[in-house]
Amino acid sequence: MLNIETKEKQLQEVAEQINELKSEIARFIVGQQAIIDQVLWAIFSGGHALLEGLPGLGKTMLVRTVSEVIDLKFSRIQFTPDLMPSDITGTMLIEPTEDGKRQAFTFHKGPVFSNIILADEINRATPKTQSALLEAMGEKTVSVMGETKQLPEPFFVLATQNPLDLEGTYPLPEAQMDRFLMKLYVEYPSKEELKQIVHLTTGTEVTKVRKVIDRNRIIEIQNLGKEILISEEMIDYAIALIMATHPDEQQAPESVKKYVRYGSGPRGLQALIKIAKVRALCAGRYHVSTGDIKQAAKPVLRHRLFMNFEGEANGFTSDQIMEDILASIGES
Repeated sequence: MLNIETKEKQLQEVAEQINELKSEIARFIVGQQAIIDQVLWAIFSGGHALLEGLPGLGKTMLVRTVSEVIDLKFSRIQFTPDLMPSDITGTMLIEPTEDGKRQAFTFHKGPVFSNIILADEINRATPKTQSALLEAMGEKTVSVMGETKQLPEPFFVLATQNPLDLEGTYPLPEAQMDRFLMKLYVEYPSKEELKQIVHLTTGTEVTKVRKVIDRNRIIEIQNLGKEILISEEMIDYAIALIMATHPDEQQAPESVKKYVRYGSGPRGLQALIKIAKVRALCAGRYHVSTGDIKQAAKPVLRHRLFMNFEGEANGFTSDQIMEDILASIGES
């Protein structure tokens, strides 16, 4: 009984601290409440997030504000066509030894050796440079000249990208897309939100945010999120959603069979469960509900669905497909 009471107290404390975190971010970021929630889900589940939206919607500012309220080492990498992989990971340089009698290779760390990485406009860089993040994102290590370097804990990549129909962009490789736990769409603000943005950013008053949470607390919340209970029924429901993304599955809706080339793999299922657990944790609950899985489905799976030629020609999006999947699985 004492253990249950202790856990309930822990959950309540976490929920209150996360609400405080969101309130502090909201002092500087107008609207985008769903995106703020989803970025925090990614962080507390130990994963990476990709934010997509038109230029000027505040993607970079959102990530920077999140880094300011979290007491962690932060690095920003501005992706450009001339960026080299070594500009991200670091490089070996020949330098004199301490005694000055000889020279030796010394590793100089790149900006990837931080806790929070803002990969700004990641699809502006060439595929070779984009792939330099693959090992860092997947293994949390960097290999330079045969040596493996461990990245600090915790480690998150929060990347932004512009839509691919804009000039000068390179589509992310499918393998790298799958490394992102979530893909988030930053929507255009409403009329009232635009008015708030003007008042906040064009006046004389400067809004400053404060640190709310530190490294050790983030690791504690991540570990607590792993303890959130999930029933076999909820796991089966998540599996049914994943299976329904494949066109050769009998339970897949007609839109999937007609317009999807291939769907999510096991990593998508793992991400779905992780985010559902963290969403329950943020709500102060010790168990995963159907609602948690449904709310996690689109941001977790939208970049893991690949349209065939007919789907692309007809303008179908992965979000439309996910709505069909959620409707069909919910009815069965």
